[in-house]
Amino acid sequence: MVIDLVITKTNDGYTAEVPSIKGCESWAHDEDTVIDKITELSSFYLQIPAKQIKIDRARREENRIIYKLIFDK
Repeated sequence: MVIDLVITKTNDGYTAEVPSIKGCESWAHDEDTVIDKITELSSFYLQIPAKQIKIDRARREENRIIYKLIFDK
């Protein structure tokens, strides 16, 4: 499966959300930390180990970066 991960740069850090999973949002001071946090949270919601989720950067739009979470379910 492939689902979107949206990272948004804000004034005080970065927010991350997986729009297709209700409530799957996180915040951190830097991009790498927010990606780690949202990967852990996504693995909890999807009930798969975080190691099985691959992240691929898809595109950039102004202050947002779109990634793809790739995993087998």
